[in-house]
Amino acid sequence: MAEFFPALTAEHRAFVARQPVFFVATAAADARINLSPKGMDTFRVLNDATVAYLDVAGSGNETNAHLLADGRITIMFCAFDNPALIFRIYGRGRAVMPQDAEWGELAAHFTLLPGTRQIFVVAVGQVQTSCGWGVPHMAFERERATLNKYHAANPESARFAKYAVRTASIDGLPVRNPTVVPA
Repeated sequence: MAEFFPALTAEHRAFVARQPVFFVATAAADARINLSPKGMDTFRVLNDATVAYLDVAGSGNETNAHLLADGRITIMFCAFDNPALIFRIYGRGRAVMPQDAEWGELAAHFTLLPGTRQIFVVAVGQVQTSCGWGVPHMAFERERATLNKYHAANPESARFAKYAVRTASIDGLPVRNPTVVPA
């Protein structure tokens, strides 16, 4: 039932564009596996071999730490409507910070949100589709406004001190931090 592809096709791109949520998984040796749900219209297909997503500061920065340590990342989308489908992107990722030279070019693909911390760029190694027949039907109601409201209501310096700047992952792995607030 599973089918593999070396890059994203036009059909894959159309499927991804319709999905309101995606999941990101990373791991590093001797560390927990991190699996995070994402939404808020933060995912972009840059080309058939490169994808990116905008990261908003929240509870931690595990993806950053794992990508520094290992680089592997899996992104999964699944259809909660018809036709059923699970879509995975396997690749190697890296964080691009607001102070990095390529920030401006990458940031132009997104609407920067309050609390924007970094953009994760993924070089696609392989794409997989599978049936998704075990995934329930669900309907998208709306995005949650809580995270945007929180960051909008807090001064930039306090936000970066509390959420954007972490010295280590929950397993003690180093993270790379933004040194400037994204404009």
